[in-house]
Amino acid sequence: MSGARHPLDNPALGSLTGPHAHFAEHRGRVLRYPVDVSPWLALPDEPDADDWADLAALVGPGEEVGLPAFDGGIPDGWDVTFDLDGVQLVDDGLATAPEPEAVRLGPADVPEMLDLVERTRPGPFLPRTVELGTYLGIRRNGALIAMAGERLHPPGWTEISAVCTDPDFRGEGLATRLTLAVAHGIRARGEIPFLHAAAGNTTAIRLYEALGFRLRRRTRFVGARVPELLGDRQTLGVA
Repeated sequence: MSGARHPLDNPALGSLTGPHAHFAEHRGRVLRYPVDVSPWLALPDEPDADDWADLAALVGPGEEVGLPAFDGGIPDGWDVTFDLDGVQLVDDGLATAPEPEAVRLGPADVPEMLDLVERTRPGPFLPRTVELGTYLGIRRNGALIAMAGERLHPPGWTEISAVCTDPDFRGEGLATRLTLAVAHGIRARGEIPFLHAAAGNTTAIRLYEALGFRLRRRTRFVGARVPELLGDRQTLGVA
């Protein structure tokens, strides 16, 4: 491949070789987050047979791997567990602002954050995901009812993720306010906010575009299961 790729073309790789390098577990050219931090792995831009073998050895037989913003093919013999069309949106004039009602969330808030995620399904959020960046929440009567935070962090960019609101409090613009507040903090560091969404979630995409995000590219989120037999490269589909 000629020329340098954009950092957002392979955002997990940019994160794990850049600002999130301290999280990186690796084998060869394959990197991943600890399994309690994020399900996402990073392959080189053009993975070869050795890379897929290293990925299998790193993760282990029968385990699932998650590949964000993935454009390649899965080797023969690997079971595809999900293949989701997505979009990548970038800041193109967000009217960012702090949110007076927001509070900074940390490890002590994780049980409530996990409960909110379980009820709202905004995407992967694990016990240590809060360590990836700033997470802001809004509480009512002491209960966490909305949150948003930072996930992937390629150099110069930060992804906004885990945007969710308790169903009983939707319609108050809480997700919008938290998204703009998280984006405000990202901008204050001299970085650019971006985010991903499922291509089929047209309601969310329209909202993000109305806030000032623009479509940068269409992409895929892919999951695959490592073959059970790791000793035979033929079973890995990487001969």
